[in-house]
Amino acid sequence: MSDELIEKISKLKKEKKAVVLAHNYQRSEIQDVADAVGDSIELSRRAVEIDAKLVVFSAVDFMAQSAAILNPDKEVVIPRAGARCPMAQMLTPEVVEAYRRRYPSLPLVVYVNSLAETKALADICCTSANAVKVVESLNSDRVLFGPDRNLAEYVASRTGKEVIPVPEWGFCPVHVMYDSKCVEEARAAHPDAVFMAHPECPPEVLEKADYVGSTSQMVRYAKQSSALKFVVATEVGLLHRLRKENPSKRFFPAVEDALCVNMKANRLLDVVECLAGGGHRVVVEPKVAERARKALEKMFEVS
Repeated sequence: MSDELIEKISKLKKEKKAVVLAHNYQRSEIQDVADAVGDSIELSRRAVEIDAKLVVFSAVDFMAQSAAILNPDKEVVIPRAGARCPMAQMLTPEVVEAYRRRYPSLPLVVYVNSLAETKALADICCTSANAVKVVESLNSDRVLFGPDRNLAEYVASRTGKEVIPVPEWGFCPVHVMYDSKCVEEARAAHPDAVFMAHPECPPEVLEKADYVGSTSQMVRYAKQSSALKFVVATEVGLLHRLRKENPSKRFFPAVEDALCVNMKANRLLDVVECLAGGGHRVVVEPKVAERARKALEKMFEVS
């Protein structure tokens, strides 16, 4: 990491009254210069609390949109406009409308890993951490849920409700890299390690995992656990934070190359350029932002 870039970032943050927020999957050098590291909603809510005029949100598109929706009084910029989440693109407003016509009486739960225009059509949003609680809160035994099919199946298994995936095939390209074979290989290589998996992983992985949770839940679990070794089934960027915050413990990736190229699109130099007046300002159309904010606020009320 360039000491010159780090020094420049520190100077620009003070000059611009700015903060840098980085998702758990960002490059390690960006996590190290960030004012806060966490999952998408943790960071968006942190942005509300922080006294800043400029928020540099180093993540992918939908995350920066959520920050802009919840912080209309702040300027939110993303380092790379091309840092897009493939799964979020799978649930378009047109897909939502088609399912609404097919199931007009069912509530729609939209995972925060979705674009603002899709959140605006939801009855309520959820995160991977609170999805079960959100679905349980709804007065319906049948629920539409999108865009991640694996998370929908996980929620169904935990709630006993019929959770209809919208679309039928929605997935995270990173988490579908995991399968039962990788769990078996990890257990053979690290028999005394705790296997942690993200709920976006396929059911066959979740069934064999010792712990299932979101990135923020994994971080908390690893800190509180007496275990000294962990195998982690999620995007490999999380391992940097886990190792940094738990120096006496060891963490191993369940799949070495489980890397999101979209998350890694942001570079340290891009963060510098954002603070210097570059970057890409995140703008959400007011009516869309208002409706999406209501769906997010309903989620906050439940969780």
